Amino acid sequence: MIFAAGFGTRMGALTAERPKPLIEVAGRPLIEHALAPAAEAGLSRVAVNAHYRADQMRAYLADRPVTLMEERPEILDTGGGLKNAMPYLAADTVYTLNSDAVWAGPNPLDVLAGGWRPEEMDALLLLVPEERTHGRLTDGDFDLDPAQRLIRKGPYVYTGAQIIRSGPVRDVPDRVFSLNRVWDVFAAEQRLFGVVYPGHWCDVGHPGGIAEAERMVGYV
Repeated sequence: MIFAAGFGTRMGALTAERPKPLIEVAGRPLIEHALAPAAEAGLSRVAVNAHYRADQMRAYLADRPVTLMEERPEILDTGGGLKNAMPYLAADTVYTLNSDAVWAGPNPLDVLAGGWRPEEMDALLLLVPEERTHGRLTDGDFDLDPAQRLIRKGPYVYTGAQIIRSGPVRDVPDRVFSLNRVWDVFAAEQRLFGVVYPGHWCDVGHPGGIAEAERMVGYV
């Protein structure tokens, strides 16, 4: 599941006429920086959600082997968006990726797959240390205990990539909700884990992130 439904308000004028996932970074639209890892990982089903200027997203993805999940009348947030895509994804566990990030290093989905231990995990979040983030305007999100379980607040930034069990997301009765709600349940049950990405990661949710991402990957 690739999250691409936001308004992109932090991008200002850049999203006045187009959705954020279609802004070019390092020579290709942002959405390609999420589609490429999914294709390289050989995933059989990929869903992309859309809301703001969804017609442009539909046109761009028309010849791609993905399914567009248009969210109407409102944006469903991360949890609601994933729940909405569950009938199509039809899997016990799914990957998620944000569409406003650029990576420099190994495929993030491969890193997640290498750390996934289904017997003890309900979600595995991909993290990067603050010193290897670019474009990030806020502090870290998590810390890790010795067993790699997640603790709120700390020196690691959540990259927007994860593996998560679909059942608990599907079981939330609300239509609109954040995945934080599900993570809190997993954390209380000691089943919310993290793995550290060995490369660099850039948040391209604001205009300054474009230049930082291009420097990070050596594009300019």
